[in-house]
Amino acid sequence: MRISAAQRIENENRIRAAMDRLLRGEIPPGGKYDIKTLAIEAAVDRTAFYGTRPYSHLRVEFERRLNAMREAGEIPDSREAQIARLKAENTKLRERLAQSEQTIDELTGFRSQALARLAAQHEEIVRLREAVTGTSRNRSAVVTPLGRTQATRE
Repeated sequence: MRISAAQRIENENRIRAAMDRLLRGEIPPGGKYDIKTLAIEAAVDRTAFYGTRPYSHLRVEFERRLNAMREAGEIPDSREAQIARLKAENTKLRERLAQSEQTIDELTGFRSQALARLAAQHEEIVRLREAVTGTSRNRSAVVTPLGRTQATRE
């Protein structure tokens, strides 16, 4: 069905108004920065924007303005901005996780080394006490639930 010149001008005005709203960031729920959302907002059939259809020049204008905004660093799509923010946050969190894992590994190694030194020092103290008292007892080490060693007599 053909439309009159007045209807066509009215449709173009609605399309331009919808285009301006979208490019200002007023995206309807579930919408994007695309021709489908533009067509829905302007209440025009989406196919009218393609090929040699009447509003293809408005599609070209919309895409040109959108690309210009993206190149200028103004991401008009709040979802795209959120995705970029979440990707940056994800990268930052992965770096923190890797650093935390490295710190945990270092501290675990330090703890093991400290426990080994304490055990060696304890054995040395026991040996020196026995040397001073002149007694030599057979002892075996028993590990308590808290990780301490106790000498027992046999």
